Formats: sequence, C-alpha cells, structure tokens
Amino acid sequence: MRKLIPALLCLFCFTVAAHDMPGMHMSNGPGLGASAAFDAHGRLWVVDAANGHVRLRHSDDLGKTLSAPVDVNAVAEPIYDSGENRPKIAFGPRGELYVSWSQPRAKPWTGFVRFARSLDDGAHFSAPVTVHHDAAEITHRFDALAVDGQGRVLLAWIDKRDLEAAKAKGKPYLGAAVYYSWSGDEGRTFVPERKVMDNSCECCRIALARTPDGEVAAFFRGVFGDNIRDHAYAPLPTDGGPVHAGRATFSDWHIAACPEQGPGLAVDDAGTRHAVWYEASHGPAIRYGQLDPGHPPQHVLKLAGPGAGHADVAVHGKTVWLAWNQADANGYALVSRVSTDGGLHFDAARTVATSTAAVGSPQLLVQQGQAFVAWNTADGFRLVPLGAR
Repeated sequence: MRKLIPALLCLFCFTVAAHDMPGMHMSNGPGLGASAAFDAHGRLWVVDAANGHVRLRHSDDLGKTLSAPVDVNAVAEPIYDSGENRPKIAFGPRGELYVSWSQPRAKPWTGFVRFARSLDDGAHFSAPVTVHHDAAEITHRFDALAVDGQGRVLLAWIDKRDLEAAKAKGKPYLGAAVYYSWSGDEGRTFVPERKVMDNSCECCRIALARTPDGEVAAFFRGVFGDNIRDHAYAPLPTDGGPVHAGRATFSDWHIAACPEQGPGLAVDDAGTRHAVWYEASHGPAIRYGQLDPGHPPQHVLKLAGPGAGHADVAVHGKTVWLAWNQADANGYALVSRVSTDGGLHFDAARTVATSTAAVGSPQLLVQQGQAFVAWNTADGFRLVPLGAR
C-alpha cells in the first residue's frame, strides 16, 4: 500500500507565529477544503473551490451523486481551499443560501473575507462582496459562517490589523485577533466589524455554534500569556452589547507556532457546550470536553493521540457524535465515537471509512436526528452515515 509519511508529517506541520501558512488557492482542480449542509427539505449541498470559482453542488441521494456545479462567483478569483480555511455554506430561515470564503491578496498570508447569497435555491448568486470595512492588505481570513435564531448572518475571521498597528508603534503583539460582523438584511449589507479578542492563533479555524437562545457563539484558539496556545469561548452579540471572550481550555501548551488545528463546538438544548480540540502539551492529542468559560472544561476525555487531527462534534438531544481523521503509514481512517447520555460516556472508537488518497477535514452534520460526516477526499466527496440514536 502507498506510503503516506509526508502526509502524516503534514498533519502536525506547525507554522511559526510570524509567518502563518497561506494555504492553497487558485488550484487547477478542486482542493480538499469543502463544506456541506442540509437544507430544510433534506437536500444536501456542498461547496468547494476549483479553477478560481467557489462551486456549489447538491445531492438528493445522500451524497451518492452530485449535481453539475454552479459557480458562486462568476468572475474567477484566488480562493483559499485548505481544510482549515475552506469555503462555507449556511441557510437562512426562508431557504436563503449563503456562501463565504477567504480570498488571497497579492501579499503573502493576506486575505479578504468574501460573501455571496442566493435567494432562488442556488440558481443565481449575488456579486461577491468583501464583508469587512477594513481594506488593508493584511490577514482577514479563516472565515466562519453561521445564521442565528433571528435569521441574521454572522461571519467571524482571523484579523491582523491590531498586529500591524502594534508593529507600527514598535510594540509587541502575539498572534492575530478575531473579528466578526453580521447582516440583518439577508446578507445585503454588513455592519462594521467588531473585535472579539486580541491575541488569537494565526491559522486555526474558528468554530461557530447556535446557542439555545438563538445567539451564535465562537470557540477558537487564543494566545494567552507568553505563547500559551489554549482556546477561548465568546458569544457574539448582535445588539451592540459588549463582547466577552473567556479562556475555555487550560492545557498550558507553550509553543510559538500555529498548529493549524482548529476546534469544534456544538451546543445542546440545555446549553451544554460540547467541544473538541487539539493540543500537545503532553504529546499530541485530541480531547473532548464540556466548556465552562473561565474554568477548566468538564468531563474531559482524550480521544486519540499521534496521527489524529481535525476533529468535529455534533449533538442532537442527548446524543453526541465525534469524528476525526486518523493517519498512519497506510492512509487515513475516519474515526467516530458516540455518547447517548449527553457526553458523560462514549462508546469505543470505530473506523467508519478509510482512504489511501489525501483527505480534508471531516464535518459532522445532523439531519432529522441522524448524523453524517461530510468527508472530502482526493478520490471524491463522501457522505458517511453514522446512524440515528
């Protein structure tokens, strides 16, 4: 079987803090960075990037076949399409279809957060817009997209305007920052962006999840003290109220680098914040826990060690699903664990799919109480069922 030692090493390629990796863009074919979502009618939609276009496809047979692609952006442009920095898709309450992505600029490691929408089931899209008002050619990328309980469209991203301002004054500044904006008119316009927190990691994806009160919360890797790479949790208010970001993991992983391993977040109806994250303070590991911002997580469980990466989490009622990539010298395994008691206990890890080709980051989806993993591979997109509970 084909050896994948370089791919194994890539799972743990740390990026030095001053020079985060630009990711893939303007590929001649589709990259591995893809996102998927079910609409209100149970149709599956998938977005990825190819030849300078974000492309949209749908499936009515749970991913077995996909429709011909529709270009979201009519005019080709550079597009980040790595697993951590991939195009996103979300739906509004009346079927509005929203897509976002990060666009590389001319300078290395820079980007703009881009957005387009369709109000006719993906047949036509609005011309893409840049979400943030700041037009400096700096990092605005690793976008995350969500829709809150009132139908507002929220976007969060990693931003380096504060780093650049500190450098101009000769002052130190670790990492980047997290900013967000929102639209209350179905994506026609976005309010001026607001800062969530200074000193975030430079190139780990941001996880967004809706809370029981209909708000959207963010979970992301921060930089605490002298390059401690733990995580923060922050609700993202859309009423003008203050933003409060609290430290939410306490592994004390000290490293002046970005692991390019973002976390996952899902909030159940009772408000329990189920999370997965990667850290390597005592060797590389993926962990599950329930967040209590300002305090260490509860019910922490080590899921996997070396070779594991890019975990995700989903919840429905008392059922919690976890999924991650596990790499070895023979290829990749998609691994899952399930809890039926709200995350207090999990069954044994089981392999639900394998690939000898390169893979993207898994994304958990729940449709009518059944869980699936959207898993993009170099051999094609797969929707892997995990079953109902």
